[in-house]
Amino acid sequence: MLASARRIVVKVGSSLLVDQESGRLNRSWLETLIEDLVRLHRRGQQPILVSSGAIALGRRQLGLTKGPLRLEESQAAAAVGQIRLAHAYKELLEEKDITVAQVLLTLEDSERRPRYLNARATLESLLALGAIPVINENDTVATAEIRYGDNDRLAARVAQMAGADCLILLSDVDGLYTADPNKDPNAQFIERVLNVTPEIEAMAGRSASDVGSGGMITKIAAGKIAMAAGCRMCIAAGAQRHAVRRIEEGARCTWFVPSATPAAARKAWIAGTLRPAGAITIDAGALRALYEGKSLLPAGVTRTLGRFDRGDTVSVVAPDGSEVARGIIAYSDGDAARILGRKSTEIESILGFRGRDEMIHRDNLVVLRAPEASGAVEAAS
Repeated sequence: MLASARRIVVKVGSSLLVDQESGRLNRSWLETLIEDLVRLHRRGQQPILVSSGAIALGRRQLGLTKGPLRLEESQAAAAVGQIRLAHAYKELLEEKDITVAQVLLTLEDSERRPRYLNARATLESLLALGAIPVINENDTVATAEIRYGDNDRLAARVAQMAGADCLILLSDVDGLYTADPNKDPNAQFIERVLNVTPEIEAMAGRSASDVGSGGMITKIAAGKIAMAAGCRMCIAAGAQRHAVRRIEEGARCTWFVPSATPAAARKAWIAGTLRPAGAITIDAGALRALYEGKSLLPAGVTRTLGRFDRGDTVSVVAPDGSEVARGIIAYSDGDAARILGRKSTEIESILGFRGRDEMIHRDNLVVLRAPEASGAVEAAS
């Protein structure tokens, strides 16, 4: 499953990155993880790393070594630890001639549409330019009410945001069991999960690590997010060297396997939107291009209807007034109205900024009506 993935998110827990006794970075282990990521990168895959460890590193530096931390202490520890963690990633990846980029996210970045779109666009640009993004929750500004609280779910949100087809959670356990194997000698290992049922959720236990905030509960929650996005997810033990390579070589792990690909899941979500924010009407030429699998350009749009923002789902209406498609639009209703009927090369001069060439990109477009049912296409031939 790993070898066939195009975009892979790898999440690393604090218990792997930071030695629990000394509080120092486990550098020798980290070097082998970086070698695995570089291997994926050089064979044409796009790895994204979601890293814990900032608080665990920073608390030692600040002398906060005993007991649970208050929120403000966690934020201070994150501020100190993050710079050390980022430096380590920069040093190790640049030794391999690969650019590393640090991206800090909060829960609001995946819940508020404009920020979600900006974060997604940033990841897409970094990957297209050959960089490896390293992501962590922005603990220095997150509050107790809005923070993820664990990087398992953050990694799943990143996988969803990036359209990844594989998510790997490296942890202190090698997968999912029917019960806690440390307490129940009869616990059975589960190799594959096809649906996260209440029975699966009931198998979750608590974190075995003193430095991590996750546990099997958060991993199963991550599995639900990933599978809904069409992304395969793996829970695997990460303590041994070259943990990612070991998965590819057949090391024991639990795979959460969705029934659809990321693209199919995304398009099913678009098609299933109960109430599109607005609508745009297109001409016969644009309709023909749409049925040929092409993106919808401003030149083919004749009218906007309703109020919508960039990133909203809108209806696409044929010249005969019927809804033929739905898609995620790249412009607000006001900007769309200004550029409709115009060439993509004119967008910057009209709007004053360089937007997307497409009104709706084909990856964000779902055709709802077959071309043979449309007289508009035949009439335009």
